[in-house]
Amino acid sequence: MLKNYETVFILTPVLSETQMKDTAEKFRKLLKDGGAEIINDENWGLKKLAYPIQHKSTGFYHLFEFKAKPELIAILETEYRREEAIMRFLTVSLDTNAVEYNLKRQRGEFNKKKEVKEVKEVKEAVG
Repeated sequence: MLKNYETVFILTPVLSETQMKDTAEKFRKLLKDGGAEIINDENWGLKKLAYPIQHKSTGFYHLFEFKAKPELIAILETEYRREEAIMRFLTVSLDTNAVEYNLKRQRGEFNKKKEVKEVKEVKEAVG
């Protein structure tokens, strides 16, 4: 049976754009070859870290949301540990509420409410 998972990894900031994309592609291929169904694939780009990791203050963040057999997670995380470019990673199992939340976030539903509120405030100020 397939379960829903989300994995985020942080790549070292010294990589070139090509190296970063190649590394993400390597893990995308590993998931697909392992029978996973990738639902969402996001490159968040270069972000400031909350605390230094390996003397670096920034890193390239990448997220995969996917459905897979639980056995694939151990293989994925072993490959994360072997990859020198990865500074940190986290893989979590998603429950139905988390899956719904991710769908809404991907559709941008949270931003729309903020925009509607701002439009109301402008109309009230003008009106």
